[in-house]
Amino acid sequence: MGWYNKRLAKSLWVFHVSASPCNNCDIEILDLLTPRYDVERFGIKLVGSVRHADVLLVTGIINDKVAPRVRRLYEQAPKPVFVVGIGACPTSRCCFKESYNISPLRETIIPVNLYVEGCPPKPEAMIDAIVKLVGVLNG
Repeated sequence: MGWYNKRLAKSLWVFHVSASPCNNCDIEILDLLTPRYDVERFGIKLVGSVRHADVLLVTGIINDKVAPRVRRLYEQAPKPVFVVGIGACPTSRCCFKESYNISPLRETIIPVNLYVEGCPPKPEAMIDAIVKLVGVLNG
């Protein structure tokens, strides 16, 4: 597994999972691909299929309606896959935590390896989180 992690750290392919977000975090994720931040210089590439992903970027609150779909996406991703919760919604559920349709425990749906705080988090914070993930993979 160690050799796989070292290869993975050189080129992370990420898939964006939108789980009922307000779209602020989605816009910041797309900002990462612009020439200003250019995350592809770090080997980070946004892919269109979960079957090619090494990292899942989850935005939004996982409610009862999207929970089975998010779980299915996680199961379709090749293992090992790392899950990064982007923003305040997957972290603390912010103002929706007492809502009737929020799934009780997000850890029972998918395991989250890393959280990036903020509403929405700045692109620099997301880059910092991914760099820390790469550092963990390099061991």
